[in-house]
Amino acid sequence: MLPLNTLRQLTLLSWGSIAYGGKRMKEKFVLAQELQKQLKESQHALGEAISDADLTRSANEKIKSMGQVLSKVKEQLYDCKLVTEKLRAILQSADEQVRSLKRQSTFLSQLAAKTIPNGIHCLSMHLAIDYYLLLREKREFPRSENLENPSLFHYALFFDIVLAASVVVNSTIMNAKEPEKHVFHLVTDKLNFGAMNMWFLLNPPGKATIHVENVDEFKWLNSSYCPVLRQLESAAMKEYYFKGAHSTTLSAGSSNLKYRNPKYLSMLNHLRFYLPQIYPKLDKILFLDDDIVVQKDLTGLRLVNLHEKVNGAVETSVLTSI
Repeated sequence: MLPLNTLRQLTLLSWGSIAYGGKRMKEKFVLAQELQKQLKESQHALGEAISDADLTRSANEKIKSMGQVLSKVKEQLYDCKLVTEKLRAILQSADEQVRSLKRQSTFLSQLAAKTIPNGIHCLSMHLAIDYYLLLREKREFPRSENLENPSLFHYALFFDIVLAASVVVNSTIMNAKEPEKHVFHLVTDKLNFGAMNMWFLLNPPGKATIHVENVDEFKWLNSSYCPVLRQLESAAMKEYYFKGAHSTTLSAGSSNLKYRNPKYLSMLNHLRFYLPQIYPKLDKILFLDDDIVVQKDLTGLRLVNLHEKVNGAVETSVLTSI
């Protein structure tokens, strides 16, 4: 005698066979009738039994008959192996589509983060035009005497995005206890030099001092003096960022997209290593990156003892007390 649980499972399997066969059962009407007959007899044999001892003597024979009918259904209506292979192929295809969409999502999100909107691009163009239309004497910032005063708080900003520079400067000034003692040394490239100057001429940082320089006018910064610049100007490096093995599809190559950003070819991204050469008369200067929003007064950093070390850096971006 088969265990009662096995009998019930076979009965459920018969229901599954009918449901799966569906439309094809109509084409095999005789087989369908036989299956339904055996199903009813199997259910009758099980009855209200709750253990093997409650089953009738004919229950085992009924289940064997049901098994024979199910074998016929399996042979004539569908091939389990074929169905399994088809389902596996569908699943693999779906998995590949999911992976492809994830790669596309990564690519597009990084592309969106690095793309300059038309509005901002046009803003820089308008600012640059306005700047070069100004008379030369109106292009100067006030308080230039503070630029080399070692008793003031000096900041180095190497940006090529006008609004990013504005956010960093204004957030620093808004949280400063003595804004008049803060001096911002802003270096940009020749493409954004006019726009950067015009922005801060129109939107001066209160009582603070600001000065904008063009990195292309640093005559000492050449490939013979600067190994980094020599590497950036190499054909192999340019090919890596602009040509190389770049994929022609959105989904491929997205994992290393952020490492192939051409912005790394800009010397602005490496100027922080040449702070002593750029500002030789300043004994201490704070470098601020272009993704910073200052939320506290930064003057306390000037009092940090570096223990004769060349520089100091924050470990994380988590807000901590100064």
